[in-house]
Amino acid sequence: MRCLALCGSTCFGLVLLATPALAATPVIDTGHTAWILTASALVLFMTLPGLALFYGGLVHARNVLSVLMQCFAICSVASVLWAVCGYSLVFDGTGALIGGLGKAFLTGLDAVRTPTLLPESAFALYQMTFAVITPALIVGAFPERVTFPFVVLFSALWLMLVYVPVAHWIWGGGWLFGLGVLDFAGGIVVHTTAGIAALVLAVMIGKRRGFPAQMTPPHSPGMTMAGAGMLWVGWFGFNGGSALASDDSAANAILATHLSAAAGAMAWTAAEWIKIRKPTSIGIVTGAVAGLATITPAAGLVAPGAGILIGFAGGIVCFYVTLYVKQRLQIDDSLDVFAVHGVGGMLGSLLLAVFALPALGGIGLGKSGTVWTQLGVQAMAIVVTIVWSGVVTYGLTRAIGLLTPIRVDAEAEYEGLDLTSHGERAYEYGS
Repeated sequence: MRCLALCGSTCFGLVLLATPALAATPVIDTGHTAWILTASALVLFMTLPGLALFYGGLVHARNVLSVLMQCFAICSVASVLWAVCGYSLVFDGTGALIGGLGKAFLTGLDAVRTPTLLPESAFALYQMTFAVITPALIVGAFPERVTFPFVVLFSALWLMLVYVPVAHWIWGGGWLFGLGVLDFAGGIVVHTTAGIAALVLAVMIGKRRGFPAQMTPPHSPGMTMAGAGMLWVGWFGFNGGSALASDDSAANAILATHLSAAAGAMAWTAAEWIKIRKPTSIGIVTGAVAGLATITPAAGLVAPGAGILIGFAGGIVCFYVTLYVKQRLQIDDSLDVFAVHGVGGMLGSLLLAVFALPALGGIGLGKSGTVWTQLGVQAMAIVVTIVWSGVVTYGLTRAIGLLTPIRVDAEAEYEGLDLTSHGERAYEYGS
């Protein structure tokens, strides 16, 4: 009887599976979901504490707390805005320019976000961490000299007016997606938007006191190295999680990411050694971040070995752009957001058109089919993003300047923002 019952239940189950309506019902893959939840934690780890410590170590001791405070505040504001309407405007609907509000406040989320095998709540959480880190990257353009209200207000408005539209254009089914633009994990959506905004802000806000002739070294290279290590590890979630599955694509992306970071660190160190005869701790970690930024748009589209070449190119190019921006142009993009993240993201977005070719171990170019066509599409998307981010950043800064001071006064800059803006010190000094 037990065998008959088992056979009967098995046959009944087969009948149910054969029913079209039931067979088409997507089922959540718990393995994929577990990986995306882990990747979400890794990407948040990149901002808090990774980016905060990386940036914090590069400023003076009297300003380190202000940098950490800015990162924490941006994380809080961006998370709430993403839940209220950001996610919906990016991923709800198929409008060419912007999404809808059908999923505002994260209501009406689907049980499974097609074509993935993830619950939409996990997908929304993962995408939230990208919305958090992108405006936080911009903090590196203006530390030690801006008011806290400006940072919070600018970051909130910039997220909604720059990041959200560009993310929809490429990742949410918008017009750039329709043209075949490839951006695996944010070379354009994250790094180009933030890098251009950083450059515009650095020019508009002006130089730090004493730049460039009288600048003192970073107060804690050890803190910066620790933060960079956290960024490197967290980037596995940033790029590997963008596969949206726990599979070969994710593993490939992580391999390429790791190799690119290593190659970028080696390239920057070699260039620095040739230039000043002394490889520095700040140099090697900056090179690693350059490699990470450059591989980001291509990580899941190219062979792992291509990550070495892409990372090496990122390390060398970003090194010389950094020197050009600070020494020749004398623009005080204090922590090299444009030169490392912006240039790295743009360079990687172009290089993927070559390294994504199947002949070089890539997965192919999709709609475009040819290198030159894909290069044209990628370049067009970069130019559009540069213009949009640059114009909106300029307009926002001008508008916010009418509501609140942007730059602290000379006395506050001299005393440090930890005490003058927050009434606290990062360190207790001896008498």
